[in-house]
Amino acid sequence: MSPAGATDLARFIWETRYRDPGADPAELSLDDTWRRVAAAAATVESEPGPWTGRFLALLRGFRFLPAGRILAGAGATRPTTLFNCFVLGPIGDSLTGVLAALAEAAQTMQQGGGVGQDFSTLAPRGHAGNSGTAPGIVAWLELWDAMCRTVTAAGTRRGAMMATLRCDHPEVLEFIHAKRRPDGLSCFNLSVLVSDAFLQALERGAGWPLVFPAGGAVHRVIAARELWQALCDSAHDSAEPGVLFIDRINGANNLGYCETISATNPCGEEPLPPYGACNLGSLNLSAYVHDPFSAAARLDLPALAADAALATRFLDNIIDVSPLPLPRQREVVRGARRIGLGITGLADALAMLQLRYDSDAARDAAAQAMATVCRAAYRSSIGLAVERGPFPAFEAGPYLAAPFIQALPEDIRAGIRRSGIRNSHLTAVAPAGTISLLAGGISSGIEPIFTLEGQRSVRAPDGSTAEFAVVDHAWRQWRSRPDCGAPAPAWFVTGEAIAAVDHLRMQAALQPWVDGAISKTVALPPDYPRAATMEIFQQAAALGLKGCTVFRAGTRACVVSAEAAPLN
Repeated sequence: MSPAGATDLARFIWETRYRDPGADPAELSLDDTWRRVAAAAATVESEPGPWTGRFLALLRGFRFLPAGRILAGAGATRPTTLFNCFVLGPIGDSLTGVLAALAEAAQTMQQGGGVGQDFSTLAPRGHAGNSGTAPGIVAWLELWDAMCRTVTAAGTRRGAMMATLRCDHPEVLEFIHAKRRPDGLSCFNLSVLVSDAFLQALERGAGWPLVFPAGGAVHRVIAARELWQALCDSAHDSAEPGVLFIDRINGANNLGYCETISATNPCGEEPLPPYGACNLGSLNLSAYVHDPFSAAARLDLPALAADAALATRFLDNIIDVSPLPLPRQREVVRGARRIGLGITGLADALAMLQLRYDSDAARDAAAQAMATVCRAAYRSSIGLAVERGPFPAFEAGPYLAAPFIQALPEDIRAGIRRSGIRNSHLTAVAPAGTISLLAGGISSGIEPIFTLEGQRSVRAPDGSTAEFAVVDHAWRQWRSRPDCGAPAPAWFVTGEAIAAVDHLRMQAALQPWVDGAISKTVALPPDYPRAATMEIFQQAAALGLKGCTVFRAGTRACVVSAEAAPLN
């Protein structure tokens, strides 16, 4: 284990999540795991040896952190998909259709993938159809939940699923309240698909029709305000559901000309089409800070750009070496070649730069870092298209007309016009919770520092939880300095001290450089006013975000689990 990540918790996570227990010779350290992963990613290269060395150099020092499925499965003896994120296909509104979809979900989860599923195609409770009377959305969710607990019971990786439902589905209120029980639907995150039409009805104070099937007969009309109030109250009380601004997601989609999105992966950072998937990796911003905690502190953007380019190639290679559970997934995944390159360690990097997370200067620095990653990834993908060809679904005209592509620098758009591009989407910001702990307790994703020092509960292989002392990486570096002093400087602000709107503003600052989405939770104190929760969702819509989730302290238990987290 490298000194940068040499904590008891980091070693526990490596041993129980990522070390290949069947390796021969045995993996005795994290560096052995890095070697395995680098070699696996290089197998698609015409000269694997040099590329293995380049990828290994990228992994060492925790500059680039591939997602957990890649660390656990690339080149390993146990069969597993290397994709963290999946969305499954539409569910047929019949017993046969439901059971077929359930089997696809089980098969995907058995190979290690978390799944998202849109349940909007299923009839409301009591609806009479060809297969009898419908049991309703919540009953089907309970069936999926039981399947997930059964399929993943033997592993340390808790099963994770996302369920989405249209805001005009007749059972949307039942869906909103489905997780009010503390133990209800424990494998699911829930999100309501909020349309522009609903937001307009809300603004007008108008009624809102509930219909089934989509575009079909109106079951009843409720006040848009009533539905919005129920959603916000439930999120305040139980941290569920989140919202996905689905028209915004589809309007911004680079592949809007050939696909429609109605769900995301479990943590929300990847809006995906039916049978879509995405492999993920995060660049650790704290590793690029020179002269931390000094007047000369700076983020090494040229080094970040160079590593983003190499990480893009790494993730593109992973698409070709990864098994996929279903034939339809292979078709969709390799047709678009999506990757999700993001950042982690943002809050620690900001502290090392002596910037408060909730300041304008911090948002500017974060946006500059994400822009650097995005531009480098797109330029690298254009180079890969020259070398290997563009993704099969590429059509120059409509792709170049996509809003995200239109906003990119001219040299990137010219490169796409000339050569195409290897990957339809390149950036996403994942929670990166467990891999950030592996890297020595850096702050996760773009979240603020959770706590400077504390205890974390981690799920052990036997299902029990193990307790570990944790110290934030940047705080540990600061405390090791002879001039650290006390109390903590103002730039070591933790999430509980940051206003809700500043959580949203950070997300909004990065979104222009993220063609996927951003996993982000607005953390609220226990006494946060109920009425103010509604304002958060309204501010998220006004800021142009693709989604929003809140978590009020004390509403449900949180433990660190292997690559599974609440919707962010």
